[in-house]
Amino acid sequence: MSLIKSISGIRGTIGGVPGDGLSPLDIVKFTAAYATFIRKTTTKTSNVIVVGRDARLSGEMVSGIVVSTLCGMGFDVVNIGLASTPTTEIAVTGENACGGIIITASHNPKQWNALKLLNEHGEFLNDAQGKEVLRIAAEEAYSFAGVDELGHEFANTTYNRRHIDQVLALDLVDVEAIRKANFSVAVDAVNSVGGVIIPQLLRALGVENVIELNCEATGKFAHTPEPIPENLTQIADLMKEGRADVGFVVDPDVDRLAIVMENGEMFVEEYTLVSIADYVLANTPGSTVSNLSSSRALRDITERHGCTYNASAVGEVNVTTLMKKTGAVIGGEGNGGVIYPAAHYGRDALVGVALFLTLLAKSGKKVSELKATYPAYSIAKNKIELTPELDVDAILAEVKKEFASEKITDIDGVKIDFPESWVHLRKSNTEPIIRIYSEAATMAEADALADKIKAVITRIAGK
Repeated sequence: MSLIKSISGIRGTIGGVPGDGLSPLDIVKFTAAYATFIRKTTTKTSNVIVVGRDARLSGEMVSGIVVSTLCGMGFDVVNIGLASTPTTEIAVTGENACGGIIITASHNPKQWNALKLLNEHGEFLNDAQGKEVLRIAAEEAYSFAGVDELGHEFANTTYNRRHIDQVLALDLVDVEAIRKANFSVAVDAVNSVGGVIIPQLLRALGVENVIELNCEATGKFAHTPEPIPENLTQIADLMKEGRADVGFVVDPDVDRLAIVMENGEMFVEEYTLVSIADYVLANTPGSTVSNLSSSRALRDITERHGCTYNASAVGEVNVTTLMKKTGAVIGGEGNGGVIYPAAHYGRDALVGVALFLTLLAKSGKKVSELKATYPAYSIAKNKIELTPELDVDAILAEVKKEFASEKITDIDGVKIDFPESWVHLRKSNTEPIIRIYSEAATMAEADALADKIKAVITRIAGK
């Protein structure tokens, strides 16, 4: 069993002993701590917290506990039911709420669930705020409301439509161009909430032929839910048959977008942000931001447009913080997460779909032809399972010494920049692993660089 408390929220496997997994008692404790934090810090007078969830099997159970706990803490709850992460973020501001909780473990397998915590702006808590919630939980420094101060639950299922309408209204989304292109589009939503909202969005954008794969929101994931190539063989096979112009894949909470080309090959999730940034910068020049584990291709595209690129620590809140500081017009993460401030400050696959289809329609190209216009990099994503005896901090310190002659960035783990490649090592916020991302001109070179770093880690750990 696992329980991970980080900048990405409270995430754990369902069941087990309290404190070991995400048990009902843990859900109550962390929800009450969050409510206490919000009560102390919000500037709103609405007394409302929004709750949304993805379709995973434990979602209804976790949602019931979260809603009841918030009511027990004296908050009214607007329950938007099955909803994506970006939809829930939009609902927080739409309801003028004090905050929001998204019940989703994102790309993690079915045994996982999580509480993602939002502030009154519909954005994730930052590191200091998250640590304060954890302190309150650890000290059980919360107090429940008396009978006359209990909150109430209100259902509101309008936000999927409102989210779609907001996307359609974006200046850079050209519905008429998409309609005229007469695209056939395949969608794999891994049987979660994307199966509800993405087909609705596509039809609203004028796509008449939508091929739905795994679009029943049952929570019975049809494959491992992380939208990476090895998990996307079904939609790849469909695309190879020539049945669609483009394929879209979303994770269970619809904040990440992967694209499959018309020939069945992966567009590569790193290039979701790169392509959309290219379109945005061509129309609204400005700076861009991605995290340290994202492809150099965004930097290259940004500089091609005569603009400035900046890199943040990994984590959506870190990206959005730097985006605000630098006034970035587009940003996100190389995992397929697009953050477009003209919509809102959150990763949003709906925004990604609409902007990409607009780009594709206006370009007149096939997806593979569009991909060929971007800088060619290959990124390898490896990991090492953490064990109790593995001292991650000591290992990272030794790696820094080992490669001291290279450019080192240590704001988040250790990133080593070589002239034609890079490698980034960091402890995951969402899984008990060390992530090793490496990028080079070819996948063989990226894999070789990762193997080199793994060998160094093995040697250091064995000392």
